[in-house]
Amino acid sequence: MIIRQVNHTEEDTLIIKVFREGQEPSNQSMFRAEKGEIWWYSSQELWLGLGKDLKLPNLLKVFRSLFFKRKDRWPAHIILDARIFSIEEIELAVNGILLAGYNLQLYKSEPKLPSPFFGVKGQLDIWSEQDSEETGRAIDLAQKTAAVQVRIMDLMNAPANYKTPQTLGQWAVDSGEANHYGVTILDKKDLQQMGMHALLAVSKGSDVPPVMIVTDYKPPHYEKTVAFVGKGVTFDTGGISIKPSANMHLMKSDMGGAGAVLGIVELVAQLQIPVRVIGIIPSTENSVDGSAMKPGDVIGSYAGKTIEVIDTDAEGRLILADGLAYAVKHFSPDILIDLATLTGSVIQTLGYEAAGLFTPNDDLARELTLAGEKTGERLWRLPVWDEYKEEISSDIADLKNYHGKPLAGAIVAAKFLEVFTASHGAWAHLDIAGTVFGDNEFAPGRAGTAYGVRLLRAFLYTLTARN
Repeated sequence: MIIRQVNHTEEDTLIIKVFREGQEPSNQSMFRAEKGEIWWYSSQELWLGLGKDLKLPNLLKVFRSLFFKRKDRWPAHIILDARIFSIEEIELAVNGILLAGYNLQLYKSEPKLPSPFFGVKGQLDIWSEQDSEETGRAIDLAQKTAAVQVRIMDLMNAPANYKTPQTLGQWAVDSGEANHYGVTILDKKDLQQMGMHALLAVSKGSDVPPVMIVTDYKPPHYEKTVAFVGKGVTFDTGGISIKPSANMHLMKSDMGGAGAVLGIVELVAQLQIPVRVIGIIPSTENSVDGSAMKPGDVIGSYAGKTIEVIDTDAEGRLILADGLAYAVKHFSPDILIDLATLTGSVIQTLGYEAAGLFTPNDDLARELTLAGEKTGERLWRLPVWDEYKEEISSDIADLKNYHGKPLAGAIVAAKFLEVFTASHGAWAHLDIAGTVFGDNEFAPGRAGTAYGVRLLRAFLYTLTARN
């Protein structure tokens, strides 16, 4: 799709005009400009209502919903009359329009084709009264962000037979070459030599070897280094503590944290944000065979801590333990953030509307929360008080990976991870189990959302503004 700026309308082209509630045209009494309301003023002019006090993140959803519902019927050329929009609103509208064209039919032999508007011959013109250079930057930001989100949604939606740890590694290598950032893939032999015992233990039940993916975007000038660590379990059976079969097919999504980290590093490199960004992804399958890790096993870790494995389905925190310890030891980042589809407990607590945020750092919590409110990828802070430490105390090892109680599951998982951060002063854990993959109006079933890409982009921009 081609997107350009214009300062006029054209004949024989569909024009979409937007109105806020209370600003609707008086000559159309039936049109109230309520949120998402549409009115065909003519065959070539569509009116879209935004409501009275539409929050910015919802603007993206309004445009994505509108363009998705008519995905196969749009003309090839559309003009969006965005003269009432701010620069930020233009970016959100374009991002929503582009995401509406996402094709979930990855492996269909006869996919249903969308309208030409979403193809290479499609054209979207933006009629804006904002500064032309700023409008151009907003359009560019929206295009680059949406392109990365689509790539991450493809990864999330791919089944395990098309997505292994090596697939994620090759994705990173290809992206690094295309976008000029460093990528190192630590294979099983490297992991054994380095003592990545927790990651290796989780991988024992699979024929597919584990990897540790290390990406490094290093701009010419920067003041801060941020390390993101993402859980990359490409399929999770639960191991010996096997999951129920009913929804196990959805466990292809257990690499949602890895997807967010891959996506933000690629996007940061494309946008050339002046922050050094490290992406670390411990990746494996969690499968079942005679060699698989067993409940009751005591395993080692890269940090030197011993871990009693109470539940093999609490595997994400094990591989993140090695990833976090590696990030601290090798990069000494100013800020350390991990993202993971870690617990069902966080879904029981927050549902599908927000991810869980865990950090002892009030400033970091505030900045991440504000980024979430700004983007609609919301976070809700939960405690990591030291009173929860006793829940991971083990009689025979330094700690255990699961407390075995039907309460505070997400918090206890965060307390486990905290042990491997070397008491880092600016660490945060994001449990994104309920937000990165789920039911939405844009797919017939559960699908990837690319949650985290826009959230982390907003957070990094805030960080650069503060500097």
